[in-house]
Amino acid sequence: MSSSAVNSQTDNKNRSSTEKSLDSSFIWLTRILSFLVAAVLLWIAIRVGLQAIPAIQEFGWSFMTGSSWNPPEQQYAILPMIYGTIVSSLIALLIAFPIGVACAIVLSENFLPQSVRRILVFLVELLAAIPSVVYGLWGIYVLIPFLKPIGSWLHQNLGWFPLFSTQYVGPGMLPAGIILSIMILPIITAISRDSLASLPPELRSGSYAVGSTRWQTIFSILIPAAFSGIVGGTMLALGRALGETMAATLVIGNSNALNFSVLAPANTIASLMANQFSEASGLQRDSLMYAGLILFAITLVVNIIAELIIQKVKKY
Repeated sequence: MSSSAVNSQTDNKNRSSTEKSLDSSFIWLTRILSFLVAAVLLWIAIRVGLQAIPAIQEFGWSFMTGSSWNPPEQQYAILPMIYGTIVSSLIALLIAFPIGVACAIVLSENFLPQSVRRILVFLVELLAAIPSVVYGLWGIYVLIPFLKPIGSWLHQNLGWFPLFSTQYVGPGMLPAGIILSIMILPIITAISRDSLASLPPELRSGSYAVGSTRWQTIFSILIPAAFSGIVGGTMLALGRALGETMAATLVIGNSNALNFSVLAPANTIASLMANQFSEASGLQRDSLMYAGLILFAITLVVNIIAELIIQKVKKY
């Protein structure tokens, strides 16, 4: 065997050994970073939980089932805020999910010229760069007056239904949900679009080869294949809606009374903390920490449910 062949084999072995070493280093680095993220989340939960212990000992489970938030009387309970947080986020999700997935389909499946798609992608992503306080101010001066005739019509014609049982007064659950839907729309659109665009081209060509139409291919092949990414993006957007503070604070009305109507003023856990934490002390501050711990738990439950949905779909 010639010396050049021996040198070539040696170089290949050295290169292979180097690549294996780099792969191993990368794997360990990602493991360390993932454990670091988990440790940071655990540390945050522990710190908030320790600060909330006095309120937990004082109120227990009644903190989540009562509806009285009265600092002068040292009475604290956040059922109205839990309701406001969940319902406003669900309204946002019901509006943003179909629009976001539809935008992702249009922007990933060559319905439009590339130049037009590029502009639309930029505009959708620009929504994520707008500060939340700007959304809130827009909601006060534009959205709330715009919704007045709609809210009045809903109450007059559907007032028998609990969700529309009160007069539309302006700030409330409905405008907050719409504002949140606009804020989470770019998250759903961007992640869903990336999930669809990253699918192998063979899926599309194979579907067309057996006679499927474009829409049959999209709904029967592509969306199921990208379902895990779409669900992941949707749950990420829902987490953003659950924790949004400034925009919700400006348009939701900040009422601590429990009211099932989406036309009435309401409150969220994040808005409650933003409004009161700077002036809180003693048991009130501990109660706000308890509320933050509950919001943390709600977000954790949402992510667990999303993971269970993804794993169940993958089995099929």
